[in-house]
Amino acid sequence: MTKSESALNVQPAGRVRWIICGLLFFATTVNYIDRQVIGILKPTLERELGWRESDFGWIVFAFQCAYAVMMPVAGRVIDWLGTRVGYALAVVVWSLASMSHAIARTSLQFAAARFALGVGESANFPAAVKTVADWFPKRERALATGIFNSGSNLGAMVAPLLVPFVAVRLGWRAAFLVTGGLDFVWVAAWLLYFRKPSDHHGVSKAELAYIDSDSGEEPAGGVRYASLLTKRAAWAFVTGKFVTDPVWWFYLFWLPGFLHASYGLNLTQLGPPLVVIYLAADAGSIAGGWLSSHLAARGWTLNRARKTAMLVCAACATPVIPLAFVGSLWPAVALICFGTAAHQGWSANLYTIASDTFPRRAVGSVVGLGGLGGAVGGMLVAPAVGYWLDFSHGSYRPLFICAGMTYLIALSIIHVMLPRLERIEL
Repeated sequence: MTKSESALNVQPAGRVRWIICGLLFFATTVNYIDRQVIGILKPTLERELGWRESDFGWIVFAFQCAYAVMMPVAGRVIDWLGTRVGYALAVVVWSLASMSHAIARTSLQFAAARFALGVGESANFPAAVKTVADWFPKRERALATGIFNSGSNLGAMVAPLLVPFVAVRLGWRAAFLVTGGLDFVWVAAWLLYFRKPSDHHGVSKAELAYIDSDSGEEPAGGVRYASLLTKRAAWAFVTGKFVTDPVWWFYLFWLPGFLHASYGLNLTQLGPPLVVIYLAADAGSIAGGWLSSHLAARGWTLNRARKTAMLVCAACATPVIPLAFVGSLWPAVALICFGTAAHQGWSANLYTIASDTFPRRAVGSVVGLGGLGGAVGGMLVAPAVGYWLDFSHGSYRPLFICAGMTYLIALSIIHVMLPRLERIEL
C-alpha cells in the first residue's frame, strides 16, 4: 500500500480541529464588523461631514493601501511568530484602530484611522489559512476555509443590525467604540484555547493522526519571498486575488450607498436587505468549499475539483450585470445575493489553492502575497469608483457589469498560468 493510499484509509476522528475552525470563524466575523462600519455609516457621515464620493474613495484607498503594504509582512510575521501570538497581536492592533475612528473629525483623520485598521486586519487571512493548513488534512481544507471565510458574511450581517442600533441611540462615534471592543472577547478565547495540534491537550492520538494523514515530513523554517516569486502557482494566486478582490471591496463599501441612492433606504432601513445579501454570501462560502471537497472525495483530482467549483461560482456572479436596470428593491437584492454568494464560494476555493500547492511553512507567506495583490487591486479601484460616481452623478451600471464579468476572466487567467495544481517543493 502506498503512502497516499494509507493516508486515505485514516478515518476522521475528534472535534478539536472544528472548534479551532470556529475560533477562526469568530475572528473573521469581528474583522468584517469593524471593516464594514464605515460603509454603513457612509450616508450619515457624508451628510454630517460634507464628504463627496471621491472623499470616501480616498478613505477606502487608505485602508487598502495599508492592507496591501502589510499583507506580505503580516504573512511573514505569522510564519515567524506562529499563529497563536501573531494572530492575537493583530486583533489587538485592529481593535484599537477601529475604536480610534470615534475621535476622527475630518476625512484625513478618518483616512489615518482606516490606514491603521488595514495594518491590523491584514493578518487575518494569512493567519486563518495557515491555521487551516496546520489543523486539517487536504480533504477537509476547502470546507474548513469555507466555514471560517463565511464569518466575513456573518460580520457583514451583524454590522447593519448592530451599527444603526447603536448609532441612532448613542451616536455614530459610539458605533466604532462598541464594535471595536468586541474583538477583545476573541483575543481572550484564542489565547486560552489555541495551541499547535501536537501540543493541544484535547487532541487525541487518532485526531492527530488524521490531521497529519497526508502532510508528510516538511522541513522547518521560513521561506524566502524570492523563492516564492519564481513559482507560477504563487503568481496565479496573486493574480486571482488582484482581479477579483476589488469586486468584494466594492460590494462591502458601496452597497449601502447604492441602496440609499437607488432605493432611498435610510440608516435604519439598510439592515434587512444587507442581512439577506450577506446571508446568501455566507451560504455561498460554505457551499463553494463543500462543492470542491465533495468532488475531491468522489475521486476527482484536486485540480479538476477546485476549478470546477470556481467555474460554477464564476457563472453565478454574472446575474449582477443588469442590476442597475432593476427598479424594485427586493429583485435587486436577489441579484446582489448571487454576486456576493459567488464571490465567497470563489474565495474559499482560491484560498485553498495556496494550501494545495505550497508546504505548510509557506502558506502564510503565499496568502500574504495574494492579499497584497487583492489589496492593490482594490486600492486602484476605490478612488476610480468614487470619481466615476461623482462624474456620472451616481451611475452604477458599468460598475455592476464589470463585477459580473470579472470572475470568468480571472478563472481563464488562472487556468492559463496554472493548468494543473501540483505540490511545489521549496
